[in-house]
Amino acid sequence: MPTVAAILLCRTPRWYKDIGHPPQMQVWSSLEEHPPRVLSPWRKQGKGLSRVKRDWIIPQIRVLENSKQVPEALVQIKSDKIFTGEVIYKLEGPGVDQEPKNLFEIDDKSGVIRSKQPLDREKHRSFTLKAFALSPSGERLENPTTIEIVVLDQNDNRPVFTQSQFVGTVSEFSIPGTSVMSVSATDADDPTTENAILSYSIIGQESVPPNAVTKVMFGINNETGTIYTRDVGLDREVVKSFRLRLQIADMSGQGLTSEGVAIIHVSDINNHAPQFRPAAYSFTALENRKSFEVGRVNVTDRDDPGTGNWEAKYSITNDPDGNFDISTDPVTNQGVLTVLTPLDFEARDEYNLKLRVENVNALSSKAPNLPLSTATVQVKVVNENEAPHFREDPVLIVVPESVPPGTLLKSNYAFDPENSKLRYEISRDPERWLDINRDSGDITAKKSFNMRSPHVRNNIYRAVVKVTDVGGLSSTGAVTITLKETNDFPPQVVPVSGSVCKEGTPEASGLVVTAVDQDYPPHAAPFIFEIPDDLPVNWTVSQLNATHAVLHPLVLLEAGEYAVPLLVSDSGRPALSSFAHVNITVCLCDSSGDCKSAAGAVLGSSVGISFIALIIIMASIALLLLLLLLAVAATACGRRHHIRKGTGLLIGESEDDVRDNVFNYDEQGGGEEDENGFNIDLLWNPHDDPSTPGSYYPMPGFPRGKQPLRRDAPHNLPSPIYPRRPPADPTDIEDYISDGLEAADGDPNVPPYDTALIYDYEGEGSLSGSLSSIASGSSDGDQDYDYLNDWGPRFQKLANMYDPR
Repeated sequence: MPTVAAILLCRTPRWYKDIGHPPQMQVWSSLEEHPPRVLSPWRKQGKGLSRVKRDWIIPQIRVLENSKQVPEALVQIKSDKIFTGEVIYKLEGPGVDQEPKNLFEIDDKSGVIRSKQPLDREKHRSFTLKAFALSPSGERLENPTTIEIVVLDQNDNRPVFTQSQFVGTVSEFSIPGTSVMSVSATDADDPTTENAILSYSIIGQESVPPNAVTKVMFGINNETGTIYTRDVGLDREVVKSFRLRLQIADMSGQGLTSEGVAIIHVSDINNHAPQFRPAAYSFTALENRKSFEVGRVNVTDRDDPGTGNWEAKYSITNDPDGNFDISTDPVTNQGVLTVLTPLDFEARDEYNLKLRVENVNALSSKAPNLPLSTATVQVKVVNENEAPHFREDPVLIVVPESVPPGTLLKSNYAFDPENSKLRYEISRDPERWLDINRDSGDITAKKSFNMRSPHVRNNIYRAVVKVTDVGGLSSTGAVTITLKETNDFPPQVVPVSGSVCKEGTPEASGLVVTAVDQDYPPHAAPFIFEIPDDLPVNWTVSQLNATHAVLHPLVLLEAGEYAVPLLVSDSGRPALSSFAHVNITVCLCDSSGDCKSAAGAVLGSSVGISFIALIIIMASIALLLLLLLLAVAATACGRRHHIRKGTGLLIGESEDDVRDNVFNYDEQGGGEEDENGFNIDLLWNPHDDPSTPGSYYPMPGFPRGKQPLRRDAPHNLPSPIYPRRPPADPTDIEDYISDGLEAADGDPNVPPYDTALIYDYEGEGSLSGSLSSIASGSSDGDQDYDYLNDWGPRFQKLANMYDPR
């Protein structure tokens, strides 16, 4: 088929106006007997080589796709310029030297453009090329010319459906004209031509099951592909689905064709209500059991199984106590009747239930207007032996912790449904606080409870009781005993000793005391502190808060020990109290408020001793001690000079007889063999060195170094004459000691009165026997020692010793 191209003149050149005719142009067929179409975009002007300005628009070169005449001459370009040499033509662009390559070529001498192979419009719709006129040296003789080649479409592609199978649904009993679904197809040909104009049609219909419906039930819009219903009679109980054969054709149905398939399912509507089959049932149920199946009821429904139109929903219309429940088996659609709460044969032995059934989905308006289906169910309760029951679980008991043993705590807390005889026992009682009557079950207190037991938590003690009937069935029940706190313990004062500063005012100085109570609230704090009114003391007590108080002196007191009586009471009902003596030391204090040492007290006293004077005194004492040691050493050397060899002081024979080395051990008694200890309860002053002989605790009101008068000792009597000088002869030392001991035994003025004087000799035993004068018959009837009772527990023994009774 020849190709014809036209040249459109966009701007008329000057020479065209002069000569009155267009430039030379030749158009010819692509066949060999016709010359090729000549395009002369380049023309000469006059005799020179100058180029005339002009613009040519080359029309599109149209080429039919799938042409079998290849190579095929499409167009020829030619320059009409006069050259002294030849012109070489070149072509560039897609299809030549760019992808896709080797589709077009140009004859470099004649300028003829040819197609080298058939073209495919579905792959490449057009090509834009550049043509050049060059000298043999490669110089451009003219500007490049654009040539556009358009591929013309042929109907070489069949239309195809977009899916191999289309699936849709339509409800049963749909009216004609109801849209069901849409199908679609595509065509690769040019959509602007008839080659791509499509037309849809239905060429076949099959029903499932086969031949259930023979009339044509569906139609299709040939332009849009929409499938719709054409007739009535879609009943899902009759036909389940349809299979339609579809056809698509191009060129408005006159061209190429293809086939497809559409499956249309008929969907169910709820046009059938469920019905009981049968309508009456009878079941049995064991008592005292719950959550177990009693029986099943059946229904029929013609709607689509597995859907909400078929699934049944059951209900019980006459079970106000909620003893039963009915549910749906999703597989069989049966109603499953179960017991929710345990049944009691003794209370009721038969139940008559009324059931009702409906679908999960509401009935369609096209369903028959019928009442809901109902059924009756008779349930008979079967009796069985039951274990004993507790009336409450747990068994609650509330008692005071100090409940007397034998108190009845709980009774009548268990029973047997068959009224059989029960046997009771305690299976758990970690503290063994409970007793139980095996026949009646009465729980009594075996002993008082203790709130401080590790088994009592949050005031609750837990036990377990076991009850057994005659048939051997048993039950256990928890027993929760809530203990109420009682006031069992009096509070105790702490601390019982302390110190206050002498320098401060009575109001500013004081000892803070508190109390401890083993009881729990409300029988403990707040505490009340007070000093008994019948005890005259120079102290008072001030309440700080609910748990603390302060002991203040009423007047300025001298340094020393004071026993202050204090009474503390708790807040229990009734309140408990305790009495205590608080030993308070009044002392000189340092800057931090602590008691000073003895030296510090002296240095800090009002009298005042300078540090240099103190050094001088200490040096003098050291010098005296040194002189005393020298004198003792000289005396010892003189005595050793008089010892005769072979003799001893008493019975010793050694030259180094121990009698020449007598030491003062500051011991009481006559030696290690003396087991008659000269015992007296000496009161040691805590501010003195206990190792210093003669240090004793001075009673309040007596200056240091003096003692209170005793009933068993004479007073102000002349003392006997003691031996003043040791004998010159050491052999007379025994007589010397005997004389001194005899004088001491008869001296009424030497303290202490219970002991013998200590001599520098360790003998074989005390010759004085018992020196205790506690039982002495002598007494001073006029002396009153009752004040010793007011000095606190440390003087209690002395008070008993001097008690006139």
